Amino acid sequence: MAAFKSYQDLKVWQDAVSLVESVYRITSGFPAEDRFGLTSQIRRAAVSVPSNIAEGHARSSARDFMRHLAISRGSLAELETQILIAHRIGYLSADHMEELASDCDQIGKMLRGLLKSLNTKVLPPPAHQSPRP
Repeated sequence: MAAFKSYQDLKVWQDAVSLVESVYRITSGFPAEDRFGLTSQIRRAAVSVPSNIAEGHARSSARDFMRHLAISRGSLAELETQILIAHRIGYLSADHMEELASDCDQIGKMLRGLLKSLNTKVLPPPAHQSPRP
C-alpha cells in the first residue's frame, strides 16, 4: 500500500489536524446560539479531512486510500464554502477567513498531489495505440 508506516507521517494529515485546531479555536468565538448550526457543520467538515486520510491509509488497497482522499477533498470544499458563509454573515473576520482559506488551499494542493501520485502507481499507463490503416 502506501510507503508511509503511519498516516501520521503524512504532512497532509499533520496539516489537516492543525487546520482542525485552528477551526476549533476560531469557531469558539461564534455565537453560542449557533453551536448546533454552522459552527457544528464547520467543525465536522474540518474533522472529516484528516479522519478520511487516516481511514483511507488504514484500508487494504491503494484504490480505497484514493477514494478516501477524494472524500477528504470533498470535505475540504465543504469547509471552504462554510468558511465563506461564516464570513459573509459576520461570524468570521477577514483575517480569520483568509487564514483558514489559505490553509485549505495548501491542504487541497497536497491532496491533489498525493492523489495524482497514487493514481500513476495504481492505474497502468494507457497502451500506445497505432493508427488504423
